[in-house]
Amino acid sequence: MDACAALAESIERLAAREHPNRRFLKELGRIGGVRRGPLWITDAGSGGSNRLRGRGFRRRVDDDTGGQARHFAGTVAVTARVGGRFSLWLTTHVLRDGPDTADGRLSAEAIEFVRLIRSGELAQADAADWVRRRLCHAGSLEA
Repeated sequence: MDACAALAESIERLAAREHPNRRFLKELGRIGGVRRGPLWITDAGSGGSNRLRGRGFRRRVDDDTGGQARHFAGTVAVTARVGGRFSLWLTTHVLRDGPDTADGRLSAEAIEFVRLIRSGELAQADAADWVRRRLCHAGSLEA
């Protein structure tokens, strides 16, 4: 199984716990090595940890490393705490992931994911399929 599929399966298992949306998003961050509680900021600042190493992401969000699952989950964790606008600023100006790069596009997807979950437009039960459709390579039309 590739890392994107493993990320989607992890999200599916997490959604089955039926946490409130805010906790769901923070728990998802743990996949990227960002703990819950006050130490989240040190984890996020250090880049989290690669718990799901590997590939499997669509080309447009694949930076040719094995860390895209960590990147997505970590960005979700940060966005759940500081909001989408500030997260976008951080990814663009601190991480230097421009909007036209794979990492920039993946960050934008993570920020959108948080917005959709928070607004209720995307149910937790559908979140794994959203990741599979939007981010995962397997079965996509995009090579």
